[in-house]
Amino acid sequence: MTQIEKIRLLKLLYQYRGMGFEYFKEYKPLSQKENFALPRNLDELKNAVLKCHLCALAKSRKNVVFGVGNLKADIMFIGDNPGVSEDETGEIFTGRAGEMLTKMIENVLLLKREDVYMANIIKCKTPENRVPTPEEVASCKPYLMQQIQTVNPKIIVALGSTSFHHLTGEYDTPIDKVRGVVMNFGKAKLVPTFHPSFLLRNPSAKKEVYADMLKIRSML
Repeated sequence: MTQIEKIRLLKLLYQYRGMGFEYFKEYKPLSQKENFALPRNLDELKNAVLKCHLCALAKSRKNVVFGVGNLKADIMFIGDNPGVSEDETGEIFTGRAGEMLTKMIENVLLLKREDVYMANIIKCKTPENRVPTPEEVASCKPYLMQQIQTVNPKIIVALGSTSFHHLTGEYDTPIDKVRGVVMNFGKAKLVPTFHPSFLLRNPSAKKEVYADMLKIRSML
């Protein structure tokens, strides 16, 4: 049983429980012939995400924040979860944090923002901008993994703890201990660094991210 199939089955069971069912006499697994593979075309994948209701965040979102950029990008930036302004517009990395990320791309990597691809661990805003739960990430991560597989970047930049932890499974490792470290991630190299929103609160950390960006530029 695939991860997507498990998530859909769990959702179905929750719905039945909400209707008053307490148990099933017999459970028949979903047919192995049914195709639950996600579309490889990103426009089709985006349409699937727009219709997604696998977790409760779908009830409170205004817009899905899917991701954007060059479909053949060498670098893919992956953040945590959409903020308020992103939820309002459906656009990724907006506001002051987005401006800072754009400056990092243009002034250090010497690329245009449209040259890279950007996505988040989850596609919907969390209440009060809290850290997404493992269940929310599990519902959304297959979409992100399909984005990564389709874009096929050489370098993935994990922006912040949430991105680093859920991409690597290193939940007990603080990001300040590994930022700037080059890791293997499938066919790509993964480099964790601080999220731009963290830099807005901690300007002294900009020099460390600057060093990380220089290392990434040397890998291109």
